[in-house]
Amino acid sequence: MTMIENLDVSEWYDRNLVGPDSSKIGKITDIYLDNDTEQPEWAAVKTGLFGNRVSFVPLAGASRAGDDLMVAYDKAMVKDAPNADADGALSPEEEAQLYQHYGLSYSRSDSASGLPAGAPTAPPEPSGSGHDVSGPNTDDAMTRSEEQLEVGKVNQEAGRVRLRKYIVTENVQTTVPVQREEAVIEREPITDANVGQAMDGPALSEEEHEMTLNEEQVVVDKQVVPKERVRVDKATVTEDQQVSEELRKEQIDMEQS
Repeated sequence: MTMIENLDVSEWYDRNLVGPDSSKIGKITDIYLDNDTEQPEWAAVKTGLFGNRVSFVPLAGASRAGDDLMVAYDKAMVKDAPNADADGALSPEEEAQLYQHYGLSYSRSDSASGLPAGAPTAPPEPSGSGHDVSGPNTDDAMTRSEEQLEVGKVNQEAGRVRLRKYIVTENVQTTVPVQREEAVIEREPITDANVGQAMDGPALSEEEHEMTLNEEQVVVDKQVVPKERVRVDKATVTEDQQVSEELRKEQIDMEQS
């Protein structure tokens, strides 16, 4: 493994921070330097199910493990660390609380390592350590770890629906029966029954007879009538979505020489 002093700070961003057993703690989002020595002192790491919490981890004794950065603290200790403002420099009070949480001694005087004077470079190794040559000393067993998929759900706005009423014009045709009067000439012969009426008047004369004819005209009117009520409601439907992600896992093989 490569000690972090041999790496450029810009290479650490977005790397995974892992514990001594190589289990993932979170993703590095920022590096905090010592104000006097400008040496890396703290790593800001996103933790939690959706990566919505930022925790601070001391970089004393950290080393590179493949593409990851390994520290001497496990995930539980990092997640339980005191909250600190991740948007600016750490105050002396916040640093004191963090050092106390990680079991490191704290002093306001600085050292060349970028840590307060008197702080150990790493926590003491556990008793019964083995003889690991590629990482921190452990017991006589090797831990095999693997990534597990953690799938969550968030509720977000997918769109908006509104009702809008507007007016359209269409041509409507219908057939309406109408009646009208027409003049019909009727002729009847002179008989004993109507001779009296026929001879009532001068023998010869000029006359006019007028009659009024009527007809029906179509009258069109329009009126507004309610037809239906329309409203918007919501219904929840459930569908299955496939989630695909690459997960890494460790394999342990025995080599004999």
